[in-house]
Amino acid sequence: MNKKIIPKLSFWQIWNMNVGFFGIQYSFGLQQTAVNPLYSFLGAHADQLPILNLAGPVTGLLIQPLIGAISDKTWSVKWGRRKPFFLLGAVFCSLALFVFPFSSSIWMAVGLLWILDAANNTAMEPYRAFIGDKLPEEQQTYGFQMQSLFVGGGITLANLSLFAFQKYFGGSSEPGGIPAWVYYSFFLGSFCSIASVVWSVYKTPEIPPTEEELIKLKAEKENDTVFTPFVDIFTAIIKMPKILWQLALVYLFQWYALFCYWQFVTPMIKQTLYHVSESDEQQANHFIELSKNGLSVSQSDMSWAKNILNLVETAVGQTGLMNGFYNFITMISALMLIPFALKYSSKNVYVFCLWATGISLLILPFIHNEYLILLPMILFGIGWAAMMGLPYSMVSPSIPAEKRGVYMGVINMMIVIPMLIQTVSFGFIYKNFLGSDPSNAITMAGTLFLLASISVMLIQVKRSTDQS
Repeated sequence: MNKKIIPKLSFWQIWNMNVGFFGIQYSFGLQQTAVNPLYSFLGAHADQLPILNLAGPVTGLLIQPLIGAISDKTWSVKWGRRKPFFLLGAVFCSLALFVFPFSSSIWMAVGLLWILDAANNTAMEPYRAFIGDKLPEEQQTYGFQMQSLFVGGGITLANLSLFAFQKYFGGSSEPGGIPAWVYYSFFLGSFCSIASVVWSVYKTPEIPPTEEELIKLKAEKENDTVFTPFVDIFTAIIKMPKILWQLALVYLFQWYALFCYWQFVTPMIKQTLYHVSESDEQQANHFIELSKNGLSVSQSDMSWAKNILNLVETAVGQTGLMNGFYNFITMISALMLIPFALKYSSKNVYVFCLWATGISLLILPFIHNEYLILLPMILFGIGWAAMMGLPYSMVSPSIPAEKRGVYMGVINMMIVIPMLIQTVSFGFIYKNFLGSDPSNAITMAGTLFLLASISVMLIQVKRSTDQS
């Protein structure tokens, strides 16, 4: 049997193959920072935010493993194995981002989020498998951490664009409407999504299958039915390496916590930095709505309402600055984690980074200065760099090469199931156990990160992975 030789790649080859991740992550950055405030602009209440974000976990649960299973059995001499899915996802992502700020109702925004998430998941899943396909085992930590660099870069630009556009091109098209600066950020994301993926597709050839692999692919395709990808996913889960089950526990805490942070950091900032409660925002929107309908509202009430809504917009911009800052830290720390992972093991570095992330969130609600609040984001950014790369390098050597796509999809199921649990459970928890206080939501997220850090200690990593 001909053994496939996977050559080592240069820095710039690894760079070019990951550029497309930049545009995908710009889109995720907007989802983290801009979508929930946009829901608020359209009249959503804080306790509705988890269920309005149902698109992310559901599309991730269904689409990523399906795309992974299908791409494992795909080969085109012209297009390759993974790249057709990058392109398809990028096109639909670009279109959804362009239309998103034109949402005229909550349900229009929700529908577009479903399309956007489906497209993002179609593009992103093969990218994780792409690293395993293209790089020898000793370079995989480098490759996955390079993805972390582009995660940081894409989300940094997304969040800083919100902050910069609001600061220099701010203002709403009308009081209580979607601000003009939100449009600019989504338009920029639409361009980045397609342009960066096209760059990687053009610059990076895929490694063709061996003759034996082609014969096997052809034989499998002859017996495939519409249900085959589902059977492949189920079979992969049944035969899943033990390390993936151990990672699932870590991800249960980690991703539940991340969803809590992304949904409630802006409500927390409104409360802790700008002293705007949800009831204040609702009352302000009520006065604006009365005025739009031609009903009488006193000048003092209108002035108060406009001031409250201006503070709300400022809070969104501050969230963009914070998220942009932590992703900038991610960008500059992603590759710096590699020598630490080589010296102390990926597992130990991951434990420390999750612990640091938990501490950063526990501190956050006690800071009432818009500049000092950036300091915990340093720890959060380092943690995010670890989360986006180290788990994949830890488990990749334990995954069968011919099933890499489907198993990367299964790993994503471990991500989205906790997010799905969060979307359907946290609204109840928030109202009944956390006193509808966003600061308590952030504190709970910090505690969950500490539990995730402890859970990593239970993972039994192959020795070769630790040294990779």
